Amino acid sequence: MARTIGSHGPTTMEAIRKAGLRLIFEHGYEAMSLRQLAAEVGIQPGSLYNHISTKQELLSELIQDHINDLLSELEQALHDKEGPVERLRAFVAFHVSYHMTRKREVFIANSELRSLEPRNYQAVVALRGAYERRLAEILADGVAQGVFDVDDVQVATFAIIALLTGLCSWYRPGGRLTKDAIIAAHEKLVLSGVMPHRVTSRPNGAGGPADAQV
Repeated sequence: MARTIGSHGPTTMEAIRKAGLRLIFEHGYEAMSLRQLAAEVGIQPGSLYNHISTKQELLSELIQDHINDLLSELEQALHDKEGPVERLRAFVAFHVSYHMTRKREVFIANSELRSLEPRNYQAVVALRGAYERRLAEILADGVAQGVFDVDDVQVATFAIIALLTGLCSWYRPGGRLTKDAIIAAHEKLVLSGVMPHRVTSRPNGAGGPADAQV
């Protein structure tokens, strides 16, 4: 059991969130009990209700906070980027980098969406839609400017996000490719799929092989 840290304050809430994230990732939402969560944090089960009202509330907050972080950090990544190509590269680099380091959050947001109650489900779907629209806007701008050749922006949006998020199923740190090389490979795949002519390289080089596992 984890060290008892008391039953009040932001420190305990943060411990609950971290423990909840790990337990849901490892065992699944349905299998995790509040008693198990309390034991992991080191507090009495009844003390959990000083911080969360239900297990469903915890799951909903974990997923919504994850997507809100995605949206906020994406805006920062796109802030000083100009033109559809540069903005698409920035989107790809951000999405890949984020998903390399936030595997638990990404897994739960995808696999436990089915466990959300209708109101929470709709809130999460709305947030996901906002994230998808940022990519769709980039693609639509590129089509309007004649730099992208995309028949259906919505289909392309879903396909690109699925491609980029897929690395969560195989990426492990410590292998043969650098983070930059993995990002560059995804940039090339995405850009070659939307541009009228083949993209041959990433500006300023793509980074050499080193030590990220594939």
